[in-house]
Amino acid sequence: MFPVRDNLVTKERAYVTWTLVGLYVAIYLWSRGGSVFGPGYTFADLAATPAEVMMAIQGQRGDVTELGKLYTSMFLHSNIAHLLGNVLFLGVFGPHIEVALGGLRFAVYYLFWGLVAAMAHILVDPASTVPFLGASGAIGGVLGSYFLLFPAGRVKIIIVPLIWTTFTVAAWLLLGLWFLAQIFIPQPGVATWAHAGGFMAGMATMLVLGGRTAILKDSDLQVDQNFEED
Repeated sequence: MFPVRDNLVTKERAYVTWTLVGLYVAIYLWSRGGSVFGPGYTFADLAATPAEVMMAIQGQRGDVTELGKLYTSMFLHSNIAHLLGNVLFLGVFGPHIEVALGGLRFAVYYLFWGLVAAMAHILVDPASTVPFLGASGAIGGVLGSYFLLFPAGRVKIIIVPLIWTTFTVAAWLLLGLWFLAQIFIPQPGVATWAHAGGFMAGMATMLVLGGRTAILKDSDLQVDQNFEED
């Protein structure tokens, strides 16, 4: 299930969001020598490993540079499906969160959500020696923010490969189900607790900033009157 677009419009540009999208695509291709498929080698050592991160935090024999991988791992993707899923969710929901917060604040909070998400994954299994990577945790923060700021929003989605047509659902329903799926439907090889941790970090951030009314009081975000329901 992938989002296609929402029903909000703005005159402002989401430069940070689209820069992130461009970086994800460029790093993915660079890591694979320009190939779309196959494993990435160039930046493979920049993925984070829970056990190594925990040793660095505790001041044990771990290398302190492992802490930096909490951030570098956010810019890596394991395969084309992983990349496309993240780019689609960020491209649909990210721009309007960026406009609501402002570009600089959005960039700072995005990295913060990614850090919280990574630590949520690590704390679930701190002894794990399996590296993890991906922007999904930080994007989870974007989704959690959207859930609180625009719960009544409408989102066109497509379910592939089952249903090759778009249909429209409420944002609160789509994102609420996404969050519950991370907790109650664990997927092998997927850091679902990172997704959930990022989502909760995004919601918490919006509450600390004063909630929907305070954040959106000066925003030009409006409902697109040309948005057609499916």
